[in-house]
Amino acid sequence: MGSLRGGGGGGGGGGDCSNKQEETERMMRSVDAEEACALLSSGRHQYLDVRMWEDFDKGHVAGARNVPYYLSVTPCAKEKNPHFVQQVAALYHAHDHIIVGCRSGVRSKLATADLVAAVCTPCPALP
Repeated sequence: MGSLRGGGGGGGGGGDCSNKQEETERMMRSVDAEEACALLSSGRHQYLDVRMWEDFDKGHVAGARNVPYYLSVTPCAKEKNPHFVQQVAALYHAHDHIIVGCRSGVRSKLATADLVAAVCTPCPALP
C-alpha cells in the first residue's frame, strides 16, 4: 500500500542525522492497506498520493493530497518531478505523520526516501 514517513521531531528540516541509517529506518517503514486504513482513521496520519495527476483523478484515498513523484512515464524514460520535495514541504510540516502511497509501492518507496533524505539535510524549503 505505501510507506510511512513519521515526524522528524522538531520544527526544522535539519536535525541530528549522525546515525542516518537508524533515522531512515525509524522514519520509513512499509504498511499494508489494513494498517494504512487504521492509521488514517486514527486522525494522526495524512495520505500523500505520489501517482501522476491523471491516475489520482481516476480515484484516490479520501482526503488524500497529490504530489506526483514522476511527471511522465514512457517505455523509454521516467521524468522525475524536480520540485517534488519542495511541493510536499509546502503541504506538510516536518513533524507531520504521512502515509506515502501509489499503485504498486515502488514510487512511494522512492518518494519516501527522498523526503527522509530532505529532512536529514538542512533545506530552507522545509518548514
